[in-house]
Amino acid sequence: MTKWIRYAVPAAAVASIASPSYAVQYLSIGEAQKRAFPSATHFTEVQAGRVWKAEAGGRGIGFFIFDRVVGKHLYIDYSVALSPGGAVQKVDILQYRESYGGEVNSPSWLAQFAGKTSGSALRINSDIRNIAGATMSSTHVTEGVRRILATYGNRLR
Repeated sequence: MTKWIRYAVPAAAVASIASPSYAVQYLSIGEAQKRAFPSATHFTEVQAGRVWKAEAGGRGIGFFIFDRVVGKHLYIDYSVALSPGGAVQKVDILQYRESYGGEVNSPSWLAQFAGKTSGSALRINSDIRNIAGATMSSTHVTEGVRRILATYGNRLR
């Protein structure tokens, strides 16, 4: 048996049983910004790579926040668009890396966050419904949105 076969066969066997990658890139940050604020003409970075002020006609129309939480094992990249008054306008999943639980990208599930403020409870199985099979992902995205509202909801005006 030649040397390369002795090393290649075990490596090929390991590679063939390794878990496949399930990462799905739904939106880039730029695409999510435009989706959240279609009338915006400019986004001014407020906090490097994390927070942008959306502007149209020289006035602020809201804030776009990028964040990342752990689903069950892997990161979920998401964004929250806040009105100038600090209410959620839109939540989008930008990238989902888990092999299951991608239902958190469902428009109907994400729509539950619209209108929520820093005074909202934002609790799974209370005002935000749980997704069976995506409990950790739905819980962690909900906790992330609650954290963003607590951090930025009253401070970005």
